[in-house]
Amino acid sequence: MSDPLPIRVLLAEDQGLVLGALSALLRLEADLDIVGCAVNGLEALKLLEEAPVDIVVTDIEMPEMSGLELARAIRERHPDTRVMVVTTFARSGYLKRAMDAGVKGYLLKDSPASELADAVRRVYRGETLVAPELLTEAWRSVDPLTERERQVLKLAAEGQTSDAIAASLHLSAGTVRNYLSEASSKLGASNRIEAARIARQNGWL
Repeated sequence: MSDPLPIRVLLAEDQGLVLGALSALLRLEADLDIVGCAVNGLEALKLLEEAPVDIVVTDIEMPEMSGLELARAIRERHPDTRVMVVTTFARSGYLKRAMDAGVKGYLLKDSPASELADAVRRVYRGETLVAPELLTEAWRSVDPLTERERQVLKLAAEGQTSDAIAASLHLSAGTVRNYLSEASSKLGASNRIEAARIARQNGWL
């Protein structure tokens, strides 16, 4: 009887040392095959187009395309590929958005190496895993922002004017200002910069 095929894993992580460490750790597992390493979501998506992958292990904050944007793209284009997040961000807001994007596993980078390899296997088998320390906080923290408020606030935090945001999102400048005002009110912030800071701290942005 032949041995089962190894689980094909693609890693996406913008910090070179972390990417190398994750790759080295998982390569020690005989049943895991690291088929590629990417430094951002766009590069990971390109590698997915070139060869089949069972599991994508990704960070959240990356240039070009974030891990959450990558997860949404994978759900649409490669529905048979599962996504697992491994990050330093222990924020319930990130967890909820990750689950909404179709992520099947959410672990923290300080998890033991043995847990990471086991999590890859379990997600491959169809289980959904979340770091236990995040679950309690997730019940306490509710994201008050709508998706459109989040989009507008994110662009404002990048320094874009209301007119520029309006052009980018095909809205009127007045509508953009209303979204920013509503987001600031919900977050108890006095301006868009403070609102963005609060949203980021909670993982809502």
